[in-house]
Amino acid sequence: MIKLFKVKEKQRELAENSNGKPPVKKQSAGELRLHKDISELNLPKTCSISFPNGKDDLMNFEVTIRPDDGYYIGGTFTFTFQISSIYPHEAPKVKCKTKVYHPNIDLDGNVCLNILREDWKPVLNINTIIYGLYHLFTEPNHEDPLNREAAAVLRDNPKMFESNVRRAMAGGYVGQTFFTRCI
Repeated sequence: MIKLFKVKEKQRELAENSNGKPPVKKQSAGELRLHKDISELNLPKTCSISFPNGKDDLMNFEVTIRPDDGYYIGGTFTFTFQISSIYPHEAPKVKCKTKVYHPNIDLDGNVCLNILREDWKPVLNINTIIYGLYHLFTEPNHEDPLNREAAAVLRDNPKMFESNVRRAMAGGYVGQTFFTRCI
């Protein structure tokens, strides 16, 4: 019985696509939700989104954040987003492409943001994540670090932390780690 339904569905698809055009790929529920999220984006002026693989690949895109306040003012930070086909039931995979001296972003680009992990809920969207990432730059959190050294400096000596951030963003060494210029 199941095979009969598959045959009928295939015949229906062939009939629909017999107008000489290539068959239309069905979008997954995740793609449909992502399309909705992107069409409803309300980004701050300091954030932008781009699709390096073209608009046909909505599931992989980049977000650029240029903080206009806080320690990271004037910097440019790019994040990659990989969205699974079961989005929004699974949080996007987000990595920072820009090497940054930050308590909540490690040197490999992993991001510590609660809504990307344990606090993810399907009602959240791409807009929420972008605002969360922006917030990491305006108010870094030393209490939940991925980069423990940066967190300790922020906690114990905010002036030195600010100096380290400036040196890293200008393109230089902080300790033994070299950072590429991002200002």
